[in-house]
Amino acid sequence: MAKEKKLPRHKSVYLLPNLLTTASLFIGFLGLTWAIQGDYAACAMCILSSCIFDGLDGKVARLTGTTSEFGVQLDSLADLVAFGVVPATMTYLWALDGFGRLGLMAAFLFMACGALRLARFNVQAATSSKKHFVGLPIPAAACSLATLVLFTEYVPQAYMETVLPICTLVLVYVLSFFMVSTVRFYSFKEISAFKAHPFSWMVTAILLFSLIASRPKVLGFLIFLGYLISGPLYTLFLLSRRGKRLLRDSSKEELG
Repeated sequence: MAKEKKLPRHKSVYLLPNLLTTASLFIGFLGLTWAIQGDYAACAMCILSSCIFDGLDGKVARLTGTTSEFGVQLDSLADLVAFGVVPATMTYLWALDGFGRLGLMAAFLFMACGALRLARFNVQAATSSKKHFVGLPIPAAACSLATLVLFTEYVPQAYMETVLPICTLVLVYVLSFFMVSTVRFYSFKEISAFKAHPFSWMVTAILLFSLIASRPKVLGFLIFLGYLISGPLYTLFLLSRRGKRLLRDSSKEELG
């Protein structure tokens, strides 16, 4: 039998992932203008929207087979703006400017650590495990700050000018540290469990969506805070135990 000739993809297919990346960049820029104008809630929503587009461009590129080195570099530059410059500026103007140089350096450190995190990811992408991220991903760090801004709607007014700025300053330094650390964070890219129990995972996803939709501003922040805490727990308990077990099994084989 003669082999079927593959039809060439239309040029627009190759443009689609880059258009989604550009959309993420534009939304980030829009959020930056709103942060400067003092509309921090709108800026936070822009950061969350950029995160959605950032996830879509990679998925579309893989599904259509149009991944390229140009797309990887463009994605990193867009991420640095949308998840580095924008949240750093927003957080400084919103809560850190009262700390003077300490607040300014915290905002800069967040942006700088985000850039380092992206550079390390690009270098190690081909060799690192797909099951987990090394260091906190910059979109998760940015979304943590964005959901914090939205969460403050439920914070009592008495804590807005005293406790909240200090907590925000500490959170920014913690997020900066985790981005450049070697702490492992689960990537949710392993889909074997989803394929094994598709109906159960579908029901779980529907329940989670319904729960988050009922109180998005509260549960959004709690989810990202839980993901931040899960990294050290995942590294210390799950991965360390697995490494010890593998070491123990290899030593038994050598003795045997």
